Amino acid sequence: MAEITSVHPGFDVSPVVAGLIGATVLVVSVSVTVFVWTCCHQQAEKKHKTPPYKFIHMLKGISIYPETLSNKKKINRIRRDKNGTPKETGRGNLLVDAAESGLIGSDKAPDGPNAAPHVDQLPIKVDYGDELSPDQSLTPGESKTSSPSSPGDDVMLGELTFSVDYNFPKKALVVTIQEAHGLPVMDEHTQSSDPYIKMTILPDKRHRVKTRVLRKTLDPVFDETFTFYGIPYSQLQDLVLHFLVLSFDRFSRDDVIGEVMVPLAGVDPSTGKVQLTREILKRNIQKCISRGELQVSLSYQPVAQRMTVVVLKARHLPKMDITGLSDPYVKVNVYYGRKRIAKKKTHVKKCTLNPVFNESFIYDIPVDLLPDISIEFLVIDFDRTTKNEVVGRLILGAHSITAGGVEHWQEVCENPRKPVAKWHSLSEY
Repeated sequence: MAEITSVHPGFDVSPVVAGLIGATVLVVSVSVTVFVWTCCHQQAEKKHKTPPYKFIHMLKGISIYPETLSNKKKINRIRRDKNGTPKETGRGNLLVDAAESGLIGSDKAPDGPNAAPHVDQLPIKVDYGDELSPDQSLTPGESKTSSPSSPGDDVMLGELTFSVDYNFPKKALVVTIQEAHGLPVMDEHTQSSDPYIKMTILPDKRHRVKTRVLRKTLDPVFDETFTFYGIPYSQLQDLVLHFLVLSFDRFSRDDVIGEVMVPLAGVDPSTGKVQLTREILKRNIQKCISRGELQVSLSYQPVAQRMTVVVLKARHLPKMDITGLSDPYVKVNVYYGRKRIAKKKTHVKKCTLNPVFNESFIYDIPVDLLPDISIEFLVIDFDRTTKNEVVGRLILGAHSITAGGVEHWQEVCENPRKPVAKWHSLSEY
């Protein structure tokens, strides 16, 4: 007879182990199901919330609604080819100064009059690379060519075409900047311009947006839509749309072509989109509001050849946020001749129009270079969701454009080792 052999499975699992494995799988499945349900529930709640009191930027054919917003800033980078010609690498979303992006984290540093000063060694050389110069970024009338910073009275500035609409379900004002025609030549080398448009809703200036730059054209077609949420229809009659037409300048401040002011009191978008064409007029500088005042202190030590710059405080700054306040900080740029050789910034002061900084910066500057040194103070409003907005600026030194700035610098140079503190009115940037 053949032997009967018993066949056993290759592995044995006890009932206890099998029970533990089953319980583990059940717990994991329930946890994943609860997590997915929670996420879906939160997304559904966000869709039914009232849109925030902010603007949403839209390109043609793309709608960006509040639920897709995040705190991440979008940067429109510009590359340059071998000839140095700038090229846009992205569609015209909000431009962001990436250097300003890490300000909130700096609050951990010591603050107050006894805080340790920041020391900067300035590499004083003849060649400083591609940094901007005070002649380019400080003086308002300078440009990379002999073209004026603003057209003359006898130059036709062209026309701007745009449309205004109102979205009643979302309580949103929709403005589409379509095109401009007949712009003046701002660059004599190319016999053209690089136009773009900044738009602000007056009188509160709570909403500030800009289009992308279009290269080498006098008849730009922007076709960009900006949606402003949280504006009741009953308030439209009190608002004014302000369009500022500029020409991008790679080497200096952008040239101002002109402006268009459109009171919404005469516009009724209740029945549908209203198409408008307005003539671009020369900018009226007298309409600009006060930018506030900044108090700074300068002291020069001739033996150590050091300049101590103290940003003390500011007052009467304009309202920049929807809360009626501002989040200001001060950026200090030091120029030698036409080149920037150092830059520093203070901490952000949250929710105030009268900030107290009390922050000092020390720079090594030889005595014989003082006549060519300029110090620029930029008061900037920090914003998490949009580009940081320049509130105003002050220039002291060789390129000071005000009598008070020249007097302050002369007093510092004539009184070594003596701190000289003065209040200065901020000018428009």
